Amino acid sequence: MDELIGRLAANASIDSAVAEKSVGIILGFLQNEGPSDSVQALIDQIPGAEAAIAASKNGGGLSRLMGGGLMAVGTRLMSLGLGMSEIQNVARELFRFGRDKIGADQMGKIVAGTPGLSQFA
Repeated sequence: MDELIGRLAANASIDSAVAEKSVGIILGFLQNEGPSDSVQALIDQIPGAEAAIAASKNGGGLSRLMGGGLMAVGTRLMSLGLGMSEIQNVARELFRFGRDKIGADQMGKIVAGTPGLSQFA
């Protein structure tokens, strides 16, 4: 997780605490909406990912009111202070990291199998 947080903070120019929360939110979304085998393979390659996902679900009442899906994820990320370009940078960096860890084919399955995600890949 530290490697990913460091990459996000540096390459997306965001605070490391925001980067960690963003990872938890995005991975939680992928876990709920994406192809389970590929997403689990990614999560398994990121030490601390499960804890970040669990932490991102705490206080999730607002996201339940908003519904689910990509729009809810965007709203949650914006509530961390991220703008649209920063969200795109975070997502792209997370996907690059994923390709490094589980390969382009597996990440391609996640992107193709998750509604609305292709615009961020």
